[in-house]
Amino acid sequence: MSKPLLFNAFLMNTASHIHHGQWRHPEARQHEFNDVNLWIELAKTLEDGLFDAMFFADVSGLYGPAGGQYADNVHEGLQIPSNDPAVLLGALAVATKDIGLAYTSNVMQNHPFNFARQVSTLDHISAGRIAWNIVTSTQENAARNFGLDALEEHDARYDWADEYLDVAYKLWEGSWDEGALLQDKTGGRYADPAKIHKINHVGPRYRVEGPHLPAPSPQRTPLLFQAGGSERGVRFAAKHAEAVFIGPPNPEVAKLHTSNARAEAVLAGRGEDDVKFFQGISFIVGSTNKELDAKRDELAQYTSMLGYLTHFSMGILPDGTRLPEDTELRNIPNNGGQGFVDWLRQATPDREPTLADLTRDRISRGVVAGTPDQIAEQLSAWQESGIDGINVINWRLPGTYLEFNERILPTLQKRGLAKKQYEPGTLRNKIFGRDRLADNHPGAAYRGAFGPSSRLQAQETAGARV
Repeated sequence: MSKPLLFNAFLMNTASHIHHGQWRHPEARQHEFNDVNLWIELAKTLEDGLFDAMFFADVSGLYGPAGGQYADNVHEGLQIPSNDPAVLLGALAVATKDIGLAYTSNVMQNHPFNFARQVSTLDHISAGRIAWNIVTSTQENAARNFGLDALEEHDARYDWADEYLDVAYKLWEGSWDEGALLQDKTGGRYADPAKIHKINHVGPRYRVEGPHLPAPSPQRTPLLFQAGGSERGVRFAAKHAEAVFIGPPNPEVAKLHTSNARAEAVLAGRGEDDVKFFQGISFIVGSTNKELDAKRDELAQYTSMLGYLTHFSMGILPDGTRLPEDTELRNIPNNGGQGFVDWLRQATPDREPTLADLTRDRISRGVVAGTPDQIAEQLSAWQESGIDGINVINWRLPGTYLEFNERILPTLQKRGLAKKQYEPGTLRNKIFGRDRLADNHPGAAYRGAFGPSSRLQAQETAGARV
């Protein structure tokens, strides 16, 4: 028997997320994304399938070059229009019991003090089922939406994220000591001021006095996802992430990536098992080759090549024209999404990949097709490559997940590749067997760090006097 894999549903509060054009299918309902009932129904379907989390992607700008045309984005419904997943999670938290609720928020779009407060509130509402997918954004338009002249250089954005996390950890882990919340009706003391501290953070980007306004939530710090595959992204994940969403094109490349990333985690003072890796996979299931071919044909019928080309946005010029398909990727500036290009290079070691290679890769990457038994065999191969879980990428809502529950899940359970019941408690407890960050995580260093006798408080006080 295999060890059970973890399963997330990869979603976005928009009409066309990953597999572009599929919203046009008569049975597809992702175009109804404004209707909260669609998401509540889907959440219940996913809990029936014992999914670990609903993982919501998000962007805060358009794909494409600075000042570029966006008619193609709009015609495709390519992540425009889209809604804020954090607001949706509040509704889903009260409509569900066990499933985790993960959402993406980049470091540009929200000040860390306000973001930390929102996360703590959601973690309270959900009884500890919130996860944060940490991203640094890849859209030039997003940078301009928040008053920047341009998207900062790739590695510098991770430096920014390091400080952002530092502020958040201080608020989540250090601002309130254990036992600070009293709720003492007889004594008239709601909380103990001696155990609630200002953090007095002063850094290159942020000055945050504190204290954190919410009392500690069940997890304090949300479960931390990250989705970077570049060299700098891997180092960032090794320091901060508890779960990493990756997209190598095959198990062989995945094995190289996970082995390297786990080694980096050890160098960062953490354990190899402190980080879980989730591979993005789309399923095509059928009982016969004839059924599989028919499904492939139907998916192809609704596939939008323009949507895939626009999504990755490399080779698009500001006037909307595109570079030739045989343009080598090394000849195209790339300030975002470097991990996908690196993985593609590893899969084509004999030559430099082109825009045409990239388009084909985007369409076929992570597609696992076959009978339920064949799918189970392929997932076993991914697991052997170091993968701990699957981000199940949908073709259509809700059909992809209904079919997973009915046709794939029973076989995975029979083979020990999927669990048969939820573990109790918080999302982190379900995955790691603990409610709070591991002691070797950098965020844990701020526990008890701001009391009167603490080293950090003494340093901050001295700095304030100067």
